[in-house]
Amino acid sequence: MEKSKRLFVKSKQSIRRSSPLIQSGDRIDYKNLSLLFEFITLQGKIIPRCVNKLTLKQQRLITIAIKQARILSLLPFVNSSPFVKNAKKKYEKIKSITRATPPVLKKKKK
Repeated sequence: MEKSKRLFVKSKQSIRRSSPLIQSGDRIDYKNLSLLFEFITLQGKIIPRCVNKLTLKQQRLITIAIKQARILSLLPFVNSSPFVKNAKKKYEKIKSITRATPPVLKKKKK
């Protein structure tokens, strides 16, 4: 074949999307928040499939898991400042703050 004809010949290799963010052992679940944070933008939007290089089945499972986590209030619908700072870190629960009751004043005896 001439060189000019070889340029337009398609390769026989199939084009396959790679998913570097999801390993074979990872489970796509609403409880796996460290994995779900990788597929959410800073505004809280789900990253589309063409950007994150997932297969169709993986993208559907990720979307369902994110929506379930939002409903159970594990993930925010819109990211606020505490979640933006910890977006790349593993999800940690925020400790609840207990209010201290004011001390009761004792009357002095005369």
